[in-house]
Amino acid sequence: MPHPSPEPSPTPPGWPHCGQGTSPDDRVGCRGIHVPGHTACLAHLAEADRDAYLVGLTPGTDVDHSGTPFTQPLLAALLNAVRDPATGYPRLGDAVFDAAVFESDAGFESVTFETYAAFESAIFKGRAVFESTTFKGGAWFQSAIFESDAGFEWAVFESEAGAWFSSATFKESAGFESVIFEGGARFWSAIFESYAGFDSAVFEGEVGFESAVFEGEVGFEAATLKGRARFESVTFRDRAVFDSATFKGYAGFDSAAFEGDAWFSGAFEDRVWFGAAAFKGDAAFGSAAFKRDVWFGSATFEGDAAFGSATFEGDVWFEQAVFERAASLGPLVCTGRVTLSGAVFNGPVTLSITARRLECRRTRWLSTAELRLRYATVDFAHAVFEYPLTIAAEATPFGLPDGQPVAEQAFADAADTTVRLASLRGVDAAHLVLADVDLSGCLFTGTVHLDQLRLEGTCSFDEAPSRTHWLRWRPVRFTPRRILAEEHHWRAGQPAAVRGWNVAVFGAGHAGPAQLAPVYRALRKAFEDGKNEPGAADFYFGEMEMRRHDRVGTTRAERGLLHGYWLLSGYGLRASRALGWLAAAMLVTIVLLMGFGVPQDSPVQEATGTVPPGGGKVTFEIDKADPQNPTGNRFTDERFEKALNVTLNSVVFRSSGQDLTTSGTYIEMASRVTEPVLLGLAVLAVRNRVKR
Repeated sequence: MPHPSPEPSPTPPGWPHCGQGTSPDDRVGCRGIHVPGHTACLAHLAEADRDAYLVGLTPGTDVDHSGTPFTQPLLAALLNAVRDPATGYPRLGDAVFDAAVFESDAGFESVTFETYAAFESAIFKGRAVFESTTFKGGAWFQSAIFESDAGFEWAVFESEAGAWFSSATFKESAGFESVIFEGGARFWSAIFESYAGFDSAVFEGEVGFESAVFEGEVGFEAATLKGRARFESVTFRDRAVFDSATFKGYAGFDSAAFEGDAWFSGAFEDRVWFGAAAFKGDAAFGSAAFKRDVWFGSATFEGDAAFGSATFEGDVWFEQAVFERAASLGPLVCTGRVTLSGAVFNGPVTLSITARRLECRRTRWLSTAELRLRYATVDFAHAVFEYPLTIAAEATPFGLPDGQPVAEQAFADAADTTVRLASLRGVDAAHLVLADVDLSGCLFTGTVHLDQLRLEGTCSFDEAPSRTHWLRWRPVRFTPRRILAEEHHWRAGQPAAVRGWNVAVFGAGHAGPAQLAPVYRALRKAFEDGKNEPGAADFYFGEMEMRRHDRVGTTRAERGLLHGYWLLSGYGLRASRALGWLAAAMLVTIVLLMGFGVPQDSPVQEATGTVPPGGGKVTFEIDKADPQNPTGNRFTDERFEKALNVTLNSVVFRSSGQDLTTSGTYIEMASRVTEPVLLGLAVLAVRNRVKR
């Protein structure tokens, strides 16, 4: 951006300069602009003319010495000529030193530039000292070259036009400590070949370092950047220190390259962007405070990535980020969402996160990983991991290195610290361990090797609706059991669904009985392998329920058989149901026996035979009369006792030995088949609930 000037550009093509039309040896090739009223620049002006020119200067005078070579005595003489008696410091108006060459140290300390100061393409061969200098107008240092140290400590840039150092080259250390930039500061494409210090500097307006190169260490420690801070495509070849820095406006580090360590422990009050940034050294964000969203999408961390004690009040994205070495993300607190979708972890990783939501869709974990979480709802769909990975809920707040707990005031409105898993779809669960997490809303269909999933601690699932519901004219009551969220969604979508089933959330997709049956089967095996038979029983019930309702993979005959199995004993898992049917069967048997099975009277034995004439051996036949059906009162205490005796014996496959009518015999036979089966189902159900 060219600096404003009431005059034409100081050194336009064709402008008369010291070397034009002259022959003295020391003036050949000099680009110094003529002193007004003379034909030479200040450096090559005759001594008497120079003294006369300097005597005519007053504090606040405009000067233009573009292209002029300055020695230290010549610059001192110029500044002494404009020294303000009231303050004791030099004071200049418009000051143009474009393309000037400062052969030795250039001391502009405590100088006040009343309007603008132009040093475009200037060359500082010695030290450039601008300590405590005040720039009330714009300051332009574009393409300037600082061959030695450059010191701007405590300088103040007051103008909204800002300070311009675009394409400037600092070959030695550049000191901007405690500088105040009240307008914008532009360091586009600047090159800092040695140390650059901006510690405690204050940037009131926008600051731009786009495409700048820091060959040495750079420090922004305790700096305050109130406007937009742009560090896009900046190259940091040595350590970059932003500890205790405060970014009040947007901070952009997109495509920045940190070849040394990068330290960020300050406060970021607006959005922060590290998209596609490359951290080749260690990246330390410990204790950093981010008030709004933070983006690390496609960033690369080749060294250690440490976010211990960092806090995020907005969302933080690590989508497509690559962590080449060990990473320790936490303990960090995020009141919004932490997104690791598409990220790649090539080394061991430990995540200690307190957050509302954690998204790990298609995340690749190529080494061991441990995710210790609080409050978070985790989406793990299609994640890939080749080594053991643990997702565990942390019961107590995470601890800081000093022993103090992590502050969690932002979660005071949360009902509990429960960690909820939202999806495991597309995951190979062979190496997955879940500890103390809530699986009531988890989507399991499409999970591979689900039978090898390890569940530790207390992992809870959703349950069927409680209470009795009325479906038109008939009551409906669902047996309490562990149930998958996807069965909830399927049942809620049925035309005759009762209240209490949870409808599917957006994006959950559709899974029917054919897809859910193998999921229940795999989880049943996982519980059985974990020696939790009672827990496995619920998933066996779910598997059988899905088979019973599956109209695609289950034949009509099989569905009928399963329906009967469910009706009689809840698939051999509901002892109360089997015992209820047993009691009902026994009652029916007793009633039938009293009405039709027990004879009117017990048959009397009769002996019949023939006595041969003349004596001899007599043969008798002993027989009973056929039991007769009752004709009188059939429901007496005596008949009840006999019927009960027959029924109880039938339950245990025994014959009562009672005389029965023909109808009673068939009733007993039917009883001896059905009632022991019902008793066996009840015993089986009890065993499945207590087996270990």
